[in-house]
Amino acid sequence: MTYPDLKQLEAIVKPAAREILLPGFGKLDYKHKADGSIITAADKAMQKRLQQELGKAWPDYAFLGEEMTEDEQRAAMTNADGYWCIDPLDGTNNYATRMPFLAVSIALIINNQQVQGLIYDPLREEVFTAIKGEGARLNGSMLNCIPNKTEIKSTIAEIDLKRLPKELAVRLVTEEPFSSQRNIGSSALDWCWLAACRYNVYLHGGQKPWDYAAGNLILHEAGGQSISHDGEPVFRGIYENRSVLASLDEDIFMHWKQWLGI
Repeated sequence: MTYPDLKQLEAIVKPAAREILLPGFGKLDYKHKADGSIITAADKAMQKRLQQELGKAWPDYAFLGEEMTEDEQRAAMTNADGYWCIDPLDGTNNYATRMPFLAVSIALIINNQQVQGLIYDPLREEVFTAIKGEGARLNGSMLNCIPNKTEIKSTIAEIDLKRLPKELAVRLVTEEPFSSQRNIGSSALDWCWLAACRYNVYLHGGQKPWDYAAGNLILHEAGGQSISHDGEPVFRGIYENRSVLASLDEDIFMHWKQWLGI
């Protein structure tokens, strides 16, 4: 099967992010959604722009964006030809308060499988991409770094404590099975930075499809592994929230699974 040209996709995403996202960065102009999360005008404008341009370039694919209704999102997943799974602005809290961690995340899903992923960080000019079975890249160069940590106690862990079960969060804080812990507030970048060896293990209590569809593919194509806390794959091609345990290193991944009892 011939997939969309990632260079053409990049040529759509990068100008849109520069023209829509960067001018409003840190303007503190946001509203709260029903679930308590925030939304900015840039989220909506970026989604609208991507929907229009992707629809023109590849009209056969449906569009699933974070800022659509759940009914619209679920309907997109039924499209026989496939669909784009989009987070137009991942890290909205960061964006609104000028924390420099945000990204645009796009995955192409066909037959309930991730076949392409692109995540763009407009502040660092970093483009992470992957095609199923062809590896992952950062700005065009293959991601093939070798992790330099082999023991749990020496790892840097990216952990979103807020969404983990309370008992697990307390255990992580009290037992400290890692060397140090981070949380940058962007799920898309979490996946990419793990794939690029910027930390060693990832724990998250709950992500939606647009949070993990592209990043999960990028990590796996870079040689990494992931699993949900229920022991099942993170991406299963259905509309669901998923917890995450992931690592680029197989030994660390196995040790963390054992520590968590998975």
